[in-house]
Amino acid sequence: MRRRAFTLVELLVVIAVIGVLVALLLPAVQAAREAARRMSCGNNLHQVSLSLHNYHDVNRSFPTIGFYPSGYLGDDWSAHARLLPYLEKQTISDRIDWGRSYSSQPGVVATKIETYLCPSETQKRMRTDGALKFYPVSYGINLGTWLIYDPRTQEPGDGLVHPNSTTTFASVQDGTSNTLAFLEVKTYNPYFRDSGNPNGLGVPVPTTPATVIAYGGNFKTNSGHTEWMDGRAHQTGATTTFVPNTKVIYTTSGRDYDVDFNSSRMGKTVDQTTYAAVTSRSYHPAGVMAARVDGSTEIFSETIDLEVWRALGTVAGFE
Repeated sequence: MRRRAFTLVELLVVIAVIGVLVALLLPAVQAAREAARRMSCGNNLHQVSLSLHNYHDVNRSFPTIGFYPSGYLGDDWSAHARLLPYLEKQTISDRIDWGRSYSSQPGVVATKIETYLCPSETQKRMRTDGALKFYPVSYGINLGTWLIYDPRTQEPGDGLVHPNSTTTFASVQDGTSNTLAFLEVKTYNPYFRDSGNPNGLGVPVPTTPATVIAYGGNFKTNSGHTEWMDGRAHQTGATTTFVPNTKVIYTTSGRDYDVDFNSSRMGKTVDQTTYAAVTSRSYHPAGVMAARVDGSTEIFSETIDLEVWRALGTVAGFE
């Protein structure tokens, strides 16, 4: 009795069909995974924005990005650190000595806060800086458009929080559903800092990335948004200077870097204004996730109108 078997041609056809099916299925699987990561990211942002509400209920204001009294030189704890008890991280908060610099408390700053990390973020690793170890953060608090703080006049920026701020729900005159609270940022982002330029009040908001690059400064290749406890703009803040995922390209040694900018770090000088262009960036293919002050979350496209985006960054722009 003769047994029927597959011919080589038939086998190759079956293999080809399976290959085509796998090729068709793989993008769908990847899309489903990304959808799940985006949902998880939105949940993180929702939790963080609710912690902002709970903080306000207890303290009658939103947390400041840091306390920098007139003449003060030093660092301070971020809004993210102040929110820890309202994210069920009371045990970590209890270990903080708020009267001492975070750099003197290595055991605290080496703690990883999963809620502050987007599932799509590719770099969640610990960063080592000398004897200190830090963990990154994926969500920057809204610092407004461009100006952050002038230590000489105590003039603040136009965002939800700023140095020494005691902003409240009543301060959000544009409406809590029309104002951003937290914006996605990429960890280990390169940035310029401490050029001292521009300085003084009234400097126009940059219209192009080239304007920001021209201000220059001390270039750091990969340490932006790597310290959830640091109250400075390039670590735990975000601005609406440019729309999401805008490329702010600086080229050096034949390599392009998509950079952030901080003209002068708070607590490093008593006579230089802090301006910052810290762009909201994300690994989500459709745009960046952000939370409004009312606690709602949404993905914002990089094609959003710049005027609308900047309006979302101000608390009292009356747009």
